[in-house]
Amino acid sequence: MEPLFTPEQLAEIKAYHLPLYIKSAVSPFVYLGVLALLLGVLVRPFYRWCESCAAWLSQRLAFLRTAPVSRVFVQAMDRLWGEPGWGAAILFALLVDLFIELVYVPATIYFGYVLEHRYGMSEYTPLRFMLDELKGIALEGFATSALVLGLYGLARRVKRWWLVLGIPSALLLLVSSAIDPYRSQVYFEQTPLEQGPVRERITALMAHANIPFQDVRVEKTSVASKRLQAYFAGQGPTRTIVLNDVILRELEPDELLAAIAHEAGHVHEPKWPGRIASSLALLALLFVIDRLLRLSAARGWFGTTRFADIRTLPLLWLLSFLVFFLSSPISAAFSREREREADRYALQLTQDPAAFRRMLVKAARVNKMDPEPPRWVVLKGHSHPPITERLAAVPPAPEKRAPAGEPLSEPSH
Repeated sequence: MEPLFTPEQLAEIKAYHLPLYIKSAVSPFVYLGVLALLLGVLVRPFYRWCESCAAWLSQRLAFLRTAPVSRVFVQAMDRLWGEPGWGAAILFALLVDLFIELVYVPATIYFGYVLEHRYGMSEYTPLRFMLDELKGIALEGFATSALVLGLYGLARRVKRWWLVLGIPSALLLLVSSAIDPYRSQVYFEQTPLEQGPVRERITALMAHANIPFQDVRVEKTSVASKRLQAYFAGQGPTRTIVLNDVILRELEPDELLAAIAHEAGHVHEPKWPGRIASSLALLALLFVIDRLLRLSAARGWFGTTRFADIRTLPLLWLLSFLVFFLSSPISAAFSREREREADRYALQLTQDPAAFRRMLVKAARVNKMDPEPPRWVVLKGHSHPPITERLAAVPPAPEKRAPAGEPLSEPSH
């Protein structure tokens, strides 16, 4: 079998990944430093500025409280918040988010644009890169505003708010994957895979796997990235097979089926235990947040004057960071085992180890996968086993047997 990479390719891959490994090691400390700066220095002046800005806006936009349509919205917000001040709270939350984003602007540009272009992994134009980043910031701002109004507003008005908010949120978490096919279209255009032999073979493979699906769609990610990708989005009636245009260009039909068979392996995973555990963990996290908000109010941290004061928001970001940072190695270990099982499932489904091996090799070369990443990087949060480990687990393809009396190949001269 030919080597996975030539020496030149391997050197380039190592050079590409080195800054990413440095980032992985340093970024937790940077984020902790940013949160420490917010909590120790910036919370009070940020909040004072937001109060002044909200008061100024309230005077200039006072007509919104009496206009036929907007007054309904304003009254609803007043009832949800329980008292005046929701405008300052939202401004404060958005300012904190914007501050964190601005701190990370140099890293975002370097790792998201410069490094990817330097090693030929990106097709982003500067304009599209900027627009996608702004789109992400806007979506995050919307989510933060909803969190502020939902969590802090409810906490101010309901004693056991964490149960009132947690139970519906946990139930929503159980079924949230059903909307994945629509959520994935926020950034890239999708079109149905054209009729033809490839679609027919995918349909036959899914019938053999007993996996119903709604559609096969092509996601046009080549405008931004050269990486190949395939995934299943949605559940039940919304389940969609999504192939990016790069994978269709790079893989032969047998190799494409091997990639889809791997993703099909995830469909048969027992998902309910994980979803139930995630829902219970969410309830537990909201309960801990409730205790933390009460402790902050009792001790007047960061200038807080009452329970569920918006000035505790960076403290909640710190709590969330610690929870996810400490749990990431555990969840990544489970993820790697699921990937190994999906590989085994794909090999059993297709009965074509040679195509599966070729698919892994091409994916490694196109996506510039490090064949031997540092062990601490893998343990810290790699969702997939290293590519060399996955290749080693692929059984050798059965040798072709020539009919009696016929040589396997022409004799050499």
